Amino acid sequence: MSTTPTAAEPEDLLAFVSSYYGRLLKSSADLKTNACCAGGAPPPWIASRLANVHPDISSRFYGCGFPIPHGLRGANVVDLGCGTGRDVYVIAQLVGPEGHVHGIDMTEEQLSRARDAAPWHAERFGYARPNTTFHRGYVEDLRSASIDDASIDVVVSNCVVNLSPRKDLVLAEAYRVLKPGGELYISDVFADRRLPAEVANDPVLYAECLGGALYQADFVSLARRAGFIDPRVVSTSAISLQHNELSARVGAARFTSVTYRLFKLDGLDEQCEDYGQSAIYRGGIEGAGSLFWLDDHHAFEHGRPERVCANTAAMLAGTRFARWFDVVGSRSTHFGVYHCGPTMAAAQYGSTRKEAVGVCC
Repeated sequence: MSTTPTAAEPEDLLAFVSSYYGRLLKSSADLKTNACCAGGAPPPWIASRLANVHPDISSRFYGCGFPIPHGLRGANVVDLGCGTGRDVYVIAQLVGPEGHVHGIDMTEEQLSRARDAAPWHAERFGYARPNTTFHRGYVEDLRSASIDDASIDVVVSNCVVNLSPRKDLVLAEAYRVLKPGGELYISDVFADRRLPAEVANDPVLYAECLGGALYQADFVSLARRAGFIDPRVVSTSAISLQHNELSARVGAARFTSVTYRLFKLDGLDEQCEDYGQSAIYRGGIEGAGSLFWLDDHHAFEHGRPERVCANTAAMLAGTRFARWFDVVGSRSTHFGVYHCGPTMAAAQYGSTRKEAVGVCC
């Protein structure tokens, strides 16, 4: 198939992406750049689960990070654009036999491999039956995969939102299916500017996770319009394309892999507000026993009180993290704007953050 850069309509881009990942690519090594596979060594709590994933599944992984959040035991999870299911099978171990993971993808060739591997993985994990289901559908319309309103605890996405021509619909659907207090946790590729049409609509650049990369400020605006009022950056890492031809096509634009967490919570403020609240981490989250990072400037050390804004308090008290936190204070008295700098633990341990949270993308 020709890779000559020609502009494409959204429907054509989706068809090209499906063919690119379903037929042209035999493994992640066939990608022209590292944008869709940016990443380093995973943290130990993920690495131990990756070791249980079949090599044929792992070799066909395309992603830009490890968007697998903490505290998933018993959760009902959706993986957007699951491909052959590597992240699904990692998360299946984290949710345990009482949880369930739904993988959504539009490419039948990848889904077929994922489904065929389900019995092998269930046996490997020691489960009586698979706790995974793979659906052919579109991330812009999760009803195509029969995902009901307010039925999901966590939605994850690994370098997939950039591949959608309707990112607004992806975010709206994630918001629809999440339960109150649920979380969208994504790693994706972002650009430092709005890309010109000849870049954004180039099929190869699109399939390589570059053409569809959003300007980060535009992503935040879309997220807020979808209902995710306070998107939080978890980690950021620059992407080096290392491909002369494609680098020339994108020009001066620069790309970054960013991991975001977005909560479905009512009543969040549009800016940080001070109600005199504080939070204390009780410890016990696997992979974050003594130090938990909510985002890139909110770290919580076991037993150490930290002053927090009202939004951060809600993210800890109104979500699945409530079992591990004591949040002190209410929203009865307002003290004005909260200048949301790093927590004391974040300021102290920020230099070792990569090791603490295991973000390597």
